This record gives sequence, C-alpha cells and structure tokens, in this order.
Amino acid sequence: MTFETIIYEKKDNVAWITLNRPDKLNAQNDTVRAEVIAALEQANSDDEVKVIVLTGAGDRAFSAGADISQFPQWQPLNVLQRSKGARRPYTVIREIPKPVIAMVNGLALGGGCELAMACDIIIASDKARFGQPEINVGVIPGGGGTQILPRLVGEKKAKEMVFTGDFISAEEAWRLGMINKVVPADKLREAVEEVIAKLKSKSPAILKLAKIAVNKSLETPLSVGMEIENELFAMCFGTQDQKEGARAFLEKRLPEYKGM
Repeated sequence: MTFETIIYEKKDNVAWITLNRPDKLNAQNDTVRAEVIAALEQANSDDEVKVIVLTGAGDRAFSAGADISQFPQWQPLNVLQRSKGARRPYTVIREIPKPVIAMVNGLALGGGCELAMACDIIIASDKARFGQPEINVGVIPGGGGTQILPRLVGEKKAKEMVFTGDFISAEEAWRLGMINKVVPADKLREAVEEVIAKLKSKSPAILKLAKIAVNKSLETPLSVGMEIENELFAMCFGTQDQKEGARAFLEKRLPEYKGM
C-alpha cells in the first residue's frame, strides 16, 4: 500500500508508522487519519508484526494536532456526520491485540496528545511537550482528551490542561503518570527498542489477553472487571504458549513462543 502523509516500515517484526508532514508539525488532516488507520490495520493483519510504533517525522513534533485550516468551514452537522460510524485511530489502537508504542519526539498537542494517549506505552524525548490547547481555537478536545486524560492524570489536572490549553513538559507528564518514560532526545530510539525487545520476548497470545483485560478495567465496574480478568486468566491455559512458558520456567530456559 502506498501512503502520502505517513511512512510505513516493517523491520524485525516491528511496524513503524511515522506521521510525515514535518513542515506542518505532523498535523492531522483527514488523509493522515485515514492513512494511520489503514497502516494500523495493515500491521494488525500481518502475523509477522509483533509490536507497532507510532512516531512523527523530524525532531520538532510527534503531532501538533488537527489541521486547523479545516475548522472555519465546518458546521455542527458536518462534524457529527463525519464522526458518526467513523473509525478513529484511538478506537483502532485499543482494538488491536498487539502492543502499540508512542515514540514522542517533540510536540504532542491536541489530536497528537490524544493519539499518544491511545497507545499502550508512551516513551518521550526530554524535548517533548504535551497539551490539549483546543480551547485556544474555540473547541474542546474531540478525540478522547476529555475522557482519557482525566483517567491518566486525575480530574483537577485534566481540567487545568483542557481549560487553559497550557502545555506540560515530558518530565511533568511522567510525574503525573501520563507517560511511561522520559529519555534524552538522542537516546529515544534506543529506549524504544529496549521496550520492543522485551515485548517481543513475550507470548503474543498472552499479550493479547493482557491488553484486553487492562482495557476492560477502564470500561467496567470493578466487580465486572474481576470476572472478566478471571475468564481471560482461564483462557491462558488453553494456549500452547502458556504450556511452553511454564515448561521453560521449570526447565530454567528461555521460552520459544508461537503465538498460539
């Protein structure tokens, strides 16, 4: 598949999806969003891909958010029609049973912040900045910012960020529990590859169940979530990888997982 606004690369069982509009700070228009979804689905359907990484081209931005040039012409009905039934990157990322890492190399603002938050793991450069500045152009976040951000940083900090539009540093985002790790800019790729290596050493089948279980914890009451977890725990014992993992542990060797 040929893309116009992103770069898709597969290397060593990893799909690298790079938003490629550096002159626009990797801002997201309809084409970008459609191509990101297509790339995610391509990676999901490829059995050779074990881990997916999202990042931005250049060293200034992961993604500075939506392409505001589209906003003046939009009306409420246009927005509702566009979003009704539409698959959004956030939804696709959560549905994919493979780990998705955000490698945040610079600004992650508005839709860019929401795209990063949708990922399972976020590793950021110390030059990265995060924010939901939609208030400054007369709208509220529309890609999960008012829903996911409070779950990560708490109600009060989320309201502060959404109400003021202020940015926070990668270091503060890490202290708030919004991201997993902050590293020097020149060590970002190395840090991501270390996490990739760990994930690739695990069972794809069990990672899938783990991702489903954690996702469900954010959508259901605790009592329901505990039941779901127990069912998924039981499902592990129906996989070949569970048997291999247990045998390898007992035999003091590295497991050889097949993803089944």
